[in-house]
Amino acid sequence: MGKPTGFLEYERENAKAIPAEERIKNFNEFHIPLPREKQQTQGARCMACGVPFCQSGTMIGGMVSGCPLNNLIPEWNDLIYTGNWEQAYNRLRKTNNFPEFTGRVCPALCEAACTCGVHDSPVTVKQNEYGIVEYAYEKGIAKPKIPQVRTGKKIAVIGSGPSGLAAADQLNQRGHSVTVFERSDRIGGLLMYGIPNMKLEKHIIERRIDIMKQEGVVFETGKNVGENVKAEQLLKDFDIVILACGASNPRDIKAEGRDANGIYFAVDFLTSTTKSLLDHDLKEGTFISANDKNVVVIGGGDTGNDCVGTAVRHGAKSVLQLEIMPKLPDERTENNPWPEWPKVCKTDYGQEEAAKVFGSDPRSYQTTVREFVKDKKGNLKQLVLVKVEPKTDKKTGRTAMVEVKGSENTVDADIVLIAAGFTGSESYVTKAFGVEVNERTNVKTSQGSYSTNVPKVFVCGDMHRGQSLVVWAIREGRECAREVDEALMGYTNL
Repeated sequence: MGKPTGFLEYERENAKAIPAEERIKNFNEFHIPLPREKQQTQGARCMACGVPFCQSGTMIGGMVSGCPLNNLIPEWNDLIYTGNWEQAYNRLRKTNNFPEFTGRVCPALCEAACTCGVHDSPVTVKQNEYGIVEYAYEKGIAKPKIPQVRTGKKIAVIGSGPSGLAAADQLNQRGHSVTVFERSDRIGGLLMYGIPNMKLEKHIIERRIDIMKQEGVVFETGKNVGENVKAEQLLKDFDIVILACGASNPRDIKAEGRDANGIYFAVDFLTSTTKSLLDHDLKEGTFISANDKNVVVIGGGDTGNDCVGTAVRHGAKSVLQLEIMPKLPDERTENNPWPEWPKVCKTDYGQEEAAKVFGSDPRSYQTTVREFVKDKKGNLKQLVLVKVEPKTDKKTGRTAMVEVKGSENTVDADIVLIAAGFTGSESYVTKAFGVEVNERTNVKTSQGSYSTNVPKVFVCGDMHRGQSLVVWAIREGRECAREVDEALMGYTNL
């Protein structure tokens, strides 16, 4: 696939990013796509390797290697190299319902497994995907495909994140009648309010939802199933109910002074900014503001980085990001060979921007909070931090991070944003339907299945597997749709 000698002739060329000092002035996406001709040259670098790990999506060394959606990557790399962009889009959509989302927010597991990356730079798979889907919208190729035959079966999907949308899209195309219930005021779940605009502008979500509406999917916003919508009524009105409500319980930090004013969960902070941006053009007083405040972000993942980037755009006085784990190496180690996911230190856009504004990387490794210090009014004013180090218990063999004696220090903090991940599904939904949950409060199913202990009720996405990536959510939604279709029809062609 691609040009047989392309990987030898052409260097990897990335989309240019607007300089940090400029892009922090707004909340717009900040990568400038390559011209189409140059993107075709990047497709030529795909090297026709014998085993394309990029599309494998298999577990290697306890981590996923390659695309969980099994995207036909070598095929559409070749198609854009030869200028056949429309057919490239058709091949891309064959496995991925929402390439406009993954082409922006996926961490590119495919590129980490690219054979070209063993001794050189991997193929620009993510940029190629972005180029394909944007071409399709520009040329009117990404248009509604209205099912010609309806089965008469009715399906309710609870939650409009990527897994729920993928399930709805698949089942609607099969000819079933699908209604998506969303408790928020907009469709998209964490795509809408959990991922900032600079990574995924919201009109990108809305244009895909508009297509799905034209194709026949019904969307109901402001419908909080388990509260203002009864589970019993849905089970009565629909042939199947799919739970795709996400892993919405944020993990908390237990420390003295946790009740101080000024401590927020990351998702609430990010949601308030995006909602204000959409509804009020970020008018003062309509969101949780970090302007001229000392901000501490607890958590080093993607959400923590998004908080850093958002706080910088607010005009924070300072930003400190705490990571409890040690800093990862800058390059692969011998015990982390290709095609395993590279366990290396990554500096993301928010950290890059904070470094540009404040002069240094905002991250403090092997650090956690011992105490939140309040003033007389109960407002947060400082944090007592402590260093931690890994220690292995000789009896159990388990390694835990333990405090280093005498390592305490105090920092000023006006706002703390907790980005420590999520702990599972929300109980009011699972209890409303009576579905069993496991020890991590994810909805329980048998291995490889999406059906719950309750007849007619299925589950997919983070609510099923726990907090994960958008690409995994889409895969779960697709696989769940296949199982639902087979349950309804006795066979499936999904």
